[in-house]
Amino acid sequence: MSVTSIVLVHAHALFREGLRHHLSAQPEFRIVGEASNGQQAIQIVGSTDPDLVLMEVDLPGVNGLEVSHVIKRTHPHIGILLFSSAMDGQQVVKAIRAGVAAYLPRNIEWSNLLTVLNDVRKGDYPINDLVLSLPDVASQVLAAFRQMVIDEDIQSIFSPLSLRELDVLELVAAGQTNKEIALSLDISNQTVKNHISSILRKLAVNDRTQAVVYAMRRGWIKVVLPGD
Repeated sequence: MSVTSIVLVHAHALFREGLRHHLSAQPEFRIVGEASNGQQAIQIVGSTDPDLVLMEVDLPGVNGLEVSHVIKRTHPHIGILLFSSAMDGQQVVKAIRAGVAAYLPRNIEWSNLLTVLNDVRKGDYPINDLVLSLPDVASQVLAAFRQMVIDEDIQSIFSPLSLRELDVLELVAAGQTNKEIALSLDISNQTVKNHISSILRKLAVNDRTQAVVYAMRRGWIKVVLPGD
């Protein structure tokens, strides 16, 4: 796998220095920018187009969730990892809606963070595992997505997605990772990533889960949500 470029975003220089120290020892990662607030983060991501963004939720000014929304609208391929002091269900729901790939405690151990980084750089969404591991969070997420479906206006049954993109989206809805989708469809992992970026762009949504809900609402794919 090629070198993964990273932007670090945290209000405290010492926290960024700690991350930089650990990441610089890993040849597969390269830090291409740093920011101390949300506005700086948006500008630096726009100029560097990194593969990953490691960011604190509680940023001064524009917070990490708002920054995530902006980044995913303009750069849907970027994997975002958020650090938070509280694993609150509502915050996790907001993070999923923003397209965040991983939602992590601030005091996460380096070995665990490294595992998550490698998962996200492969196109996986560890935030989904977090939802499944916390029942309260899972119930809030499911309720939020059901409401998203209810709130959607009924639109044309016509799908702007290609048949291959619909195939990919159905496998996303089934919970498959990018690697599993690539094996299922006999295509490369990069091709899967390209299809997902195209799906997000065409549907004007922030993340894979929103794309699934959008397509389900319009009858383009058929998936049964957990608990139904």
